[in-house]
Amino acid sequence: MPIRLIILGDIVGTPGRQAVAQAVPILRQRHEPDLILANAENAANGAGLTPELYQKLSRAGVDAFTLGDHVYKKQQIAHTLESEPNIIRPANLPAGAAGSRWMKLPIPGKRDVYVVTVLGRLFMNHLPADDPFACVEAVMSELPEPSPILVLEVHAEATSEKAAMGWRFNGKAAVVFGTHTHVPTADARILPAGVPGSADGVPGTAYITDLGMCGSVDSVLGRRVDRVLKHMTTAMPAPFDVADGDPRVSGVVVDIDEPSGRATRIERIEYAADVSKPPFTAT
Repeated sequence: MPIRLIILGDIVGTPGRQAVAQAVPILRQRHEPDLILANAENAANGAGLTPELYQKLSRAGVDAFTLGDHVYKKQQIAHTLESEPNIIRPANLPAGAAGSRWMKLPIPGKRDVYVVTVLGRLFMNHLPADDPFACVEAVMSELPEPSPILVLEVHAEATSEKAAMGWRFNGKAAVVFGTHTHVPTADARILPAGVPGSADGVPGTAYITDLGMCGSVDSVLGRRVDRVLKHMTTAMPAPFDVADGDPRVSGVVVDIDEPSGRATRIERIEYAADVSKPPFTAT
């Protein structure tokens, strides 16, 4: 049996958290994953993650979490980043940043999975970030296995930077996926070997430029349309409140051949939440 992962895009605010809580049991029954991973950097009202929400999402069935450029928007998450083994900050932040550069996720009876996330540098100005290419190479040299099953997240604005990271680690990582732009892309595939400039090796790197988000799709990237339009059309300040219309869960299912550590399948998934049922309604 392959190692099967479900990887979910950025969880945005309460609608995203509720949609994930509703979807996870259904996705587990439908796909029988070994692990469910999610980016939770927008879980706390659209920016950051609190320890309480980390616990709530864990109880909902998410096995591990990554964070992006909003990693420290809620400063109290620093203790969770230092103490919990299933959550990481971007690896290419300065050395003194709170949290781990990578995480090892054990699967009973199967090989461990290692997860790394890095920030892109094109059009990303929130946090100082080092070269993501060199950072991933350095992290791979730190891992305790010579040929690990590596899952690499590229939290970046530019599609070109995400694609370049995919080719750079083609044949080295089992999965390279993008987050941050909240719009799912249509390019999920297994990258071929032998493309000039990409890493050597047999085919087996699953790639998608962006997973999309877990949140309201009747929105502008998860935020209320009227608030964003007011700012964009008048230049006047407006609070970018989280939207709540048509919450959905977006991500991928990836199968990885355990002996080789190479991906054999990637499939984009989307779950439309039923807001007439819990946790959207009181039980």
